[in-house]
Amino acid sequence: MARSASLERKTNETQIRLKLALDGAGKSDVHTGVGFLDHMLDLFTKHGAFDLEIQATGDLHVDQHHTVEDTGICLGLALKEALGTKAGIRRYGHFTLPMEETLVTVAVDFSGRSILEYRAPIPAAKIGDFDSELLEDFWQSVSANALCNLHVLLHYGRNSHHIAEAIFKATAHAMRMAVESDPRMPGVPSTKGTLDG
Repeated sequence: MARSASLERKTNETQIRLKLALDGAGKSDVHTGVGFLDHMLDLFTKHGAFDLEIQATGDLHVDQHHTVEDTGICLGLALKEALGTKAGIRRYGHFTLPMEETLVTVAVDFSGRSILEYRAPIPAAKIGDFDSELLEDFWQSVSANALCNLHVLLHYGRNSHHIAEAIFKATAHAMRMAVESDPRMPGVPSTKGTLDG
């Protein structure tokens, strides 16, 4: 059974169509109108071995906030839908990733409960024309809507682009591990018998 999701979300601020396949080949077709976010999501897709399509339009004449946050909401919702009951998955994933002078660790638990612990200060307020503070907002939206625990830890790093890239790549690898099939766990990986919170 294909583990995938397709959704459309419309508000007065953004319109987003998204398709996600967990068991993909790293194919990305992402167009949000925010170039840096597109680049990061291309990396996320490739390193997670997911397939991801996003078409988004937003009120970029205001700023990038709504588009970035709402894209995170949609990605989180798609992850939740694609995982279904979560039967047979590993549930937990973690990855430590070097990116040039930067080192980042990400850990995830698709527990059915949402929390983000984000300890990755970005040195520069802007990466090109991208507001660096939106990185945390994006992952907050993903975590809240995927209903997962997501811990992001920057050990060290100097270059803001490298830090952002390491976060997206490490999260991709951690999530790839967490959603993988575990042949020794045919049911839901929880003593409660459910991962719905």
